[in-house]
Amino acid sequence: MIKFLHRGRTQLSVFLLLGAALSAAAVRAGEWPSFRGPDRSAVSKETGLLKEWPADGPPLVWETKGAGRGYASLAIDATRIYTLGDAPSTASDDEEYLICFNRADGKPLWKTKTGRPLKMPQESWGSSRSTPTVDGELVYVISPHADLICCESKTGKERWRKNLRGDFDAKKPNKDKWGYSESVLIDGDRLVCTPGGEQATMVALDKVTGGLKWKAVHEGNRGAGHSSIVISEIGGTKVYVQLTGSGPIGVRAGDGQVLWSYPIEDATAVIPTPVVRGDLVFFTAAYRCGGALLRQVPGENGAVAIEEVYPLNLEMQNKHGGVVLVGDYLYGDFDDKGTPWCAELLSGEMKWKKRSGGKNSASVVAADGMLYFHFADGTMVLAKADPQAYVEVSKFKVPGSGERPSWSHPVILDGRLYIREQDHLSCFDIRAK
Repeated sequence: MIKFLHRGRTQLSVFLLLGAALSAAAVRAGEWPSFRGPDRSAVSKETGLLKEWPADGPPLVWETKGAGRGYASLAIDATRIYTLGDAPSTASDDEEYLICFNRADGKPLWKTKTGRPLKMPQESWGSSRSTPTVDGELVYVISPHADLICCESKTGKERWRKNLRGDFDAKKPNKDKWGYSESVLIDGDRLVCTPGGEQATMVALDKVTGGLKWKAVHEGNRGAGHSSIVISEIGGTKVYVQLTGSGPIGVRAGDGQVLWSYPIEDATAVIPTPVVRGDLVFFTAAYRCGGALLRQVPGENGAVAIEEVYPLNLEMQNKHGGVVLVGDYLYGDFDDKGTPWCAELLSGEMKWKKRSGGKNSASVVAADGMLYFHFADGTMVLAKADPQAYVEVSKFKVPGSGERPSWSHPVILDGRLYIREQDHLSCFDIRAK
């Protein structure tokens, strides 16, 4: 399934134009409907933001409780915020809930029980991790136990439910012990997600009814990773790009045909969502896997092959904080060490790697030429997106942090920074005055 075609370096401007075509045009302005935003790049389109924060952080707009234990990020529509957590402070049990808050003031609106919580031998490893996806009147989430649930976004009323194991013989590496973390993709009338395994590596469902549209069969697939699907367009063919336990794959959106795959060795933490720009795909994983760059190449009759631009580079590995592409450069945390790095996308050349003001794993989002790192110790850092050097501008400790690792990815939307710390949600005003 893998095909390598060695070609020389081309102008990045071509990929910039192609990448612009992949924006989620159907998403209304002022929304962050799923994990890493409308196009899953974790790069906000916001401008006019603060370039430096006060010593105690940007102005707090509101804070609230009731998100429960867990590491899911936030999905945000015009009026509401959604997340997933177990044992929320607004409940009387330790079950898992899909939870909704008012966007304007953080007031809890509703919560819907999704099932039992994920418990692990080390307490901090357990709990929810899948960020919901909101699409108009419906909101979707996958529990760590593989329950795919559709609810009404206004009321939380459950519409339908599937179990990826029971309905699609889903599979994950390491005997499923880490649970499911994917945020589903909504593309037109489809809901697309990754049960994993050979029989239904990826599936497309009717987003309203849950009815099956197609199954993607990837022979020998070890199971789903923790990544989320990204859309690309190659020679008129829409391709769903996903990182699985066996490595990245490209699936034709129209019929579920697996077009290409790039095998990797069995890895424990196959988590970060791929970075797609035009025909380029950058992916990375931890535990000595590293990052690599692929190019998708159009063929006849809707076929797409890949070529390796550069192979796996251990210096570009990332565990679960994700990587962002700003201009021509990638930025992320090295493994989960609290050591941000910057590398050139097309060459993989490392520009810098430096210790920071936070500790351990750092999730990252970018906006207005700046990087926002949320470190596992609850430190929020503002740094310049500068390939010449790591320049840390400001930092503060996020309210509610300290009980467990701060692994939830932040969100930047309409001049505000939203951060989840377990049961606690905070909203900050980061607009330049």
